[in-house]
Amino acid sequence: MRIALFVTCVNDTLFPETGKAVVRLLERLGHEVVFPEEQTCCGQLHLNTGYRDEAAALARRFVSVFEGCDTIVCPSASCAGTVREAYPGLVDGPVRRVCELSELLVDVLELEDVGASYPHRVAYHPTCHSLRVLDLGDRPLRLLRAVRGLELVEHGDREECCGFGGTFAVKNSAVSTAMLADKSRSLRASGAEVVCAADNSCLMHIGGGLSREGDGPRTVHLAEILAST
Repeated sequence: MRIALFVTCVNDTLFPETGKAVVRLLERLGHEVVFPEEQTCCGQLHLNTGYRDEAAALARRFVSVFEGCDTIVCPSASCAGTVREAYPGLVDGPVRRVCELSELLVDVLELEDVGASYPHRVAYHPTCHSLRVLDLGDRPLRLLRAVRGLELVEHGDREECCGFGGTFAVKNSAVSTAMLADKSRSLRASGAEVVCAADNSCLMHIGGGLSREGDGPRTVHLAEILAST
């Protein structure tokens, strides 16, 4: 299958290893990955802060750049959710479906065991967009359970927000910090070595909180675990 990668601006700028992991994983599974170099931001930040016209311009650009790509994968539940849920109200005409990575693997490629090996204790954090916008359900968990050597550990308040929420963490820093403290406490108590999620934005927030508190779990994107052998 020929699959186009929408890497997202956050991953491209701050977490390039995630995009590389998606490519390694899909090529290992026998698929061709293409990367339209003209891609930019999906406009989520602009839309969430009230800049609708600017978001619409970016949405139109996205549709143009990915024209002709039948299968598009995105290693970010929040950006995939923006394209799926917001674009129909921003652009005229059909918007091609963008799959978050676990959706592509489980629903489209019909895989759960991707041949990964990752001998660590891992706690999965279901981000708000993956949980409430894309409704990923247990897809990421099914993929993680099939990874050789990986021990999936539970943690309390698993479905509670980490407090990031994009500009929410800036505009409501006190509330965001309190929410992060609760999440960090729960993750530390789980005994996990690694915290995994489908969004590097939330992992960045969680990782920052954990690092400020001293030794604790490190954060790793789902794609990087699934690409490990």
